[in-house]
Amino acid sequence: MPLHVPPAPAPALRTVLTALGSPTAVREARTPSLLHAQAPATPELPLPVHVLDRLTPAGATATRLAGWRFLIRCGERSVAAADTMLTPDGWAFSRFFEGPYITSTERALRQAESMPQPYQPRLLSVPGLYMLTLWLHGDCTADGATGHPAATDLLVPLAPAPPGIAAHRPHRVAELLPVLTHRVTPAPLLGSPA
Repeated sequence: MPLHVPPAPAPALRTVLTALGSPTAVREARTPSLLHAQAPATPELPLPVHVLDRLTPAGATATRLAGWRFLIRCGERSVAAADTMLTPDGWAFSRFFEGPYITSTERALRQAESMPQPYQPRLLSVPGLYMLTLWLHGDCTADGATGHPAATDLLVPLAPAPPGIAAHRPHRVAELLPVLTHRVTPAPLLGSPA
């Protein structure tokens, strides 16, 4: 089934296009793949980036939108990504970067396209575990900038995933969040009251 990619805010896209057109922004990004690209760079596949700051034994608390991420394609492949963030003055370009999450995101998106059910792709960051997942939201008509993971949504950990969590293996939110909660919650010290 095709993925239903939510539309990015037009001002967020404009900030990325402006940054791509700025030799200073590209040069200072320290992304050799983008700096030395021979083909024109175009932002594609905008994904809202949500952050899950706190996990409780009851599950996920509401997520917050941290920004939008665009994969930057040059020719046939993505060579970098661009992040935007919401400021009091509106959407602003944040940074260009490259690394393993670029190819891992593309792989997870291709994997999701072969699933029988349609999904709305998002990214979900779990800072307490240094973990990023592709969040496949079951409501394709939802506003990509709001909401929290539903129990039946899928989370696909991106590589590199934390030890003991397999990258690119889809998990229902109801199955993965208890595992994450256990890992984020510190164990009580020996001899301390429970």
